Amino acid sequence: MRVYLPSTIPALARVVAAGELGPAPLTGFAVTPALIEWYVSGDTEELEYVALTEAARTSLRMLAADRKDGVEVAARRVVIAADVPDETVKSGADLEERARVRVLEPIPMRLVAAVHVDDPDAAPDVEAAIAALPAADGGDDDARFAVDGAEDHELLWYATQEIPDLLA
Repeated sequence: MRVYLPSTIPALARVVAAGELGPAPLTGFAVTPALIEWYVSGDTEELEYVALTEAARTSLRMLAADRKDGVEVAARRVVIAADVPDETVKSGADLEERARVRVLEPIPMRLVAAVHVDDPDAAPDVEAAIAALPAADGGDDDARFAVDGAEDHELLWYATQEIPDLLA
């Protein structure tokens, strides 16, 4: 199963250094039965895009949390795509979002298929989205618009052999 895992540039560097994503359980996003049922007219590619977008939204929240904790982190959303055995993935009615899953085991780097990252040109909109998150969570429509502005940027695709260059 293809799982999309939210991350940040510093977190991706830690994953590479450790040789795996972990510890488990890991929160990710995937094409689940609930997502398929909810998005009846979508094909697999569209459904994977929904899961990728959900992971990117979570990456934005990770960036905001890092900033709140005083961690200097680039304003670039990161999503790690991995192909994991189906039996290591749990989804179900107890999970809040239709695409959300739990990966029950650490994911070795050999299962990482690609990394999706914002282009540096997206940084101003990602910065604005990070700043607007608290107000957006409080129901402010203008702030929600700013948060949605980050989603106007497509994440770039990087092959696993390009990760070292991405982190340099």
